[in-house]
Amino acid sequence: METSPRRQPTLDEVAARAGVSRTAASRVINNVPHVSAAKRAAVERAVRELGYVPNPTARALATRRAGAVVLAVSSDEPGLFADPFFAEVTVGVSSYLDRTDLELILLLANTPRGKERLRRILSSHRADGVMLMALRGDDPLGRLAEETELPVVFGGLPLEGSTPRWYVDPDNRGGARLATEHLVRGGRRNIAMIAGQPDLEASVAREQGFHEALILAGRSAAGVAAGDFTQDSGEAAMERLLTDRPDVDAVFTANDGMALGALRALRRHGRRVPEDVAVVGFDDLAGALYADPPLTTVHQPVRALGLEMARMLVAAIDGQDPSPLVLPTRLTVRESAPSPGTAD
Repeated sequence: METSPRRQPTLDEVAARAGVSRTAASRVINNVPHVSAAKRAAVERAVRELGYVPNPTARALATRRAGAVVLAVSSDEPGLFADPFFAEVTVGVSSYLDRTDLELILLLANTPRGKERLRRILSSHRADGVMLMALRGDDPLGRLAEETELPVVFGGLPLEGSTPRWYVDPDNRGGARLATEHLVRGGRRNIAMIAGQPDLEASVAREQGFHEALILAGRSAAGVAAGDFTQDSGEAAMERLLTDRPDVDAVFTANDGMALGALRALRRHGRRVPEDVAVVGFDDLAGALYADPPLTTVHQPVRALGLEMARMLVAAIDGQDPSPLVLPTRLTVRESAPSPGTAD
């Protein structure tokens, strides 16, 4: 009497026996990283108990990974990654990827050549996912991200279009409110702002927070001058503010770099900081501590921004659906705008 061949167990049966999802079971069987030790042990035990044998063709398809991710910035400035902000973000990204087998590709993608390079990387699947930063207005990189099947994580929200599925963003508006409220509590009457580029969401949100704090205090702005996040632009903007409103006694700048430029302009005009004009920045990077005087500034966790972007992207690559994340900001008080009652 002939016996029928023994039916091979399925992946679904392995997942059910292990008490995990089918996706998690597949990742363990295909030796994909970033699976918890407990789930890996449960799946391996179920495989042994059921005698499961992976289909070699399906396994080859499942494990087809490029082993790399892209950090693309919408800029054509070659020295961008030497900028303290982006350098810190890159360190954060790298520190998380060091825990994985993924390589990091840095890409300036604001030129036609840069955009085309990113498009080729995405279409040929030479990367497993992308992190996008510094998108401006209706940036074509945002549309490119919508077209790819690869996971995309945004560092900061885009100014236009729909809210992306995955993003990490500092609390820009809340941080700007903290800075402006600090100046109001310090008794400053004529508070101005040096803003960033109007086509960046971070700039818009920080300016909104500035105006919100003044409105709640029953005040209006002494002026808003636009910069581009560089020290030179901050210096030029401060010059314009001093010309238009010589009675200005406080300025909030949308980043630390522009605050350092504002300090230069104030020194040149003989304005004492903080006695004549208080200055508050935004970022709290290393240069703020060594400014003259040391800079009161909004601390945003820049390195954590990069780390969380990488963490979110790896989770998405592994088939998870992580939630968007807004990182808290706080005020670091130093000599350029001391707390009330502490000024000399």
